[in-house]
Amino acid sequence: MIEVSKLTKCYGDKRAVDNVSFTVNQGEILGFLGPNGAGKSTTMNILTGYISSTSGEAKIDGFDILENPTEAKKRIGYLPEHPPLYLDMTVWSYLEFVYQLKKVQLPMKEHLEQICRKVKIENVQHRIIKNLSKGYRQRVGFAQALVGNPEVLILDEPTVGLDPKQIIDIRNLIKSLGEDHTVILSSHILPEIQAICDRVVIINNGVIVADDTADNLSKNMSDDFRYTARIEGPEGELISILRQIPDMVEVIPLGEKEPGVCEFILEAKPEADIRRPLFDAVSANQYRILGLKSNEMTLEDIFLQLTSGDTQNIHVSEILPDGQQKEQIQSGAAEIAGQFFDQDNSDEAETGTEDADGGEE
Repeated sequence: MIEVSKLTKCYGDKRAVDNVSFTVNQGEILGFLGPNGAGKSTTMNILTGYISSTSGEAKIDGFDILENPTEAKKRIGYLPEHPPLYLDMTVWSYLEFVYQLKKVQLPMKEHLEQICRKVKIENVQHRIIKNLSKGYRQRVGFAQALVGNPEVLILDEPTVGLDPKQIIDIRNLIKSLGEDHTVILSSHILPEIQAICDRVVIINNGVIVADDTADNLSKNMSDDFRYTARIEGPEGELISILRQIPDMVEVIPLGEKEPGVCEFILEAKPEADIRRPLFDAVSANQYRILGLKSNEMTLEDIFLQLTSGDTQNIHVSEILPDGQQKEQIQSGAAEIAGQFFDQDNSDEAETGTEDADGGEE
């Protein structure tokens, strides 16, 4: 559905994107990650037709974004980090405007009502956008990306400004959209990427440094095969039992963590799965395993290793505090479909809190 081949973008002597190639298949949800200045936003801007590449190709459903922009953009729904909203319009009139701009052929009333239900804004669809909370404005931005039922959705920080319940709702929505749409999702909330995405592409210094599932990246990049186990029983006897398990390389006691319960680091041979032998050995001696956790690298660890080379002493929040260092894609209604118009995206003063049924501030 999306084909990027040898994509390069230069600004003078600076190569923001350097010979980047990847594909996204129909119905796949791709997490697109990168630190500040890595070329992530430039690549997304090229995919949406907002800027042109220096060389290379970007195709949407077989249509080159430069050679056949109209056909390519028909198939794209784009949600920038700051949704391109006309704040003095009602939600419904704004979606009607987007519908007309995109020249959608679907029955308007039925189509827009379906979108409003899908993103759960039907109870505010006749409210003026500037009177909505930030979370509801984000939902309206999500709705405009869905107008026309595009095959491809490009979502930049789609859960920014949402409360925890809304974040769960949007995550579930994105997962469901992956059944009928191809999705590229950019976010600095790495556990969110790991929970939603089928595959992860990480870009750094303008080049792709990883392209695989999060699980495969974790398995391939982890340099040991360790578990942390919490087991009920006497430490000395448990050490003896654990060391007799086949394929066990090392047992490191971490002491008693609660009365009568000890914790251990267990290292197995490469590719060995010791979970079942561990259960059998412990239960055969009438002891209980109360916790078992793999020490494989998380997506945060992988991100840091690939982009900074240090996973031991740097926490992800030190590089991406609150997600605020992310380079912003230029907002404006031109980014919705065809880049035909601009809009004033100035922030409105927030004067209250979201109410229970309407999202008014």
